[in-house]
Amino acid sequence: MSEVSNGIHFSEHIVSQIDTIKKRYPEGKQKSALLPVLHLVQAEYDGWLSVPLMDKVAEALNILPIEVYEVASFYTMFNLEPVGKYLIEVCQTSSCWMCGAEDIVAYLEEKHGIKVNEITEDGLFSLKLVECLGSCGTAPMFQIGATYYENLTFEKIDQIIANCRAENKRSRYL
Repeated sequence: MSEVSNGIHFSEHIVSQIDTIKKRYPEGKQKSALLPVLHLVQAEYDGWLSVPLMDKVAEALNILPIEVYEVASFYTMFNLEPVGKYLIEVCQTSSCWMCGAEDIVAYLEEKHGIKVNEITEDGLFSLKLVECLGSCGTAPMFQIGATYYENLTFEKIDQIIANCRAENKRSRYL
């Protein structure tokens, strides 16, 4: 494999964490570390994965860049475009849809003046539709980073948004 030189340099901390993750898998099976490494890198680089970052991940795992692109573009938890500090991922699958996910999305769009896949002017919020988040018994729900917010009402949403504004810290899956 040729070495990728794209100007991206992972910090010693990131390199150390990648090495720790790689050690979980047998020699020659570095690709198995791809999902946790992508989560790590996305969390460290403003919540999204640029092509140069994905190329650097491929280099770190000694796999082809296309292998990284395929995985990163398949899973909705990886963002291939910039996102706001708080990425609101609204479940739109059956239970959530039947319990008002469309109303939740419309409320969030109106409240923030954005459409799905857009970022608010202040850079705080993005809105994304995702398939089943596995919380059918507590629909409707959305996820911000690693936190699930369930049995949503407009009042609950207002409180969640207010808490996010007060915290003003990038949400993360890790």
